[in-house]
Amino acid sequence: MNVVSSAVSLTVTDPAASSRFFTTHLGFREVVVGEDFVELGRDDAAVDLVLVRRDLERHGAGPGPTDVIVSFAVTGITAEYERLRNEAGGVTVTLRQEPWGELVVRLTDPNGVAVQLTEWVPPAGT
Repeated sequence: MNVVSSAVSLTVTDPAASSRFFTTHLGFREVVVGEDFVELGRDDAAVDLVLVRRDLERHGAGPGPTDVIVSFAVTGITAEYERLRNEAGGVTVTLRQEPWGELVVRLTDPNGVAVQLTEWVPPAGT
């Protein structure tokens, strides 16, 4: 098997709102827009995102993407954090460094999709 592309499909109440969040704050572009979905892509190694409108018959009346985190390993996280703060980009967990050396910022889109940006920074003394 050879994987030629990958995507994460997220069921949300308002695909257009999530699309605006990802295109405005995270550099995605709309690849395909349908009546009940939007596919987003980037020109780098990021996975494509498919935002599908919640259909109560297919998905039930659950709260949304609970405990799902879309995570992107990035470079220049400190500058991105400042940019997102200035844009009111949905920052819900401020920039912090984990004991193992990872810098982390978490955002939340209008539909409750959690997005984590991470950058590896080796701990001091290693």
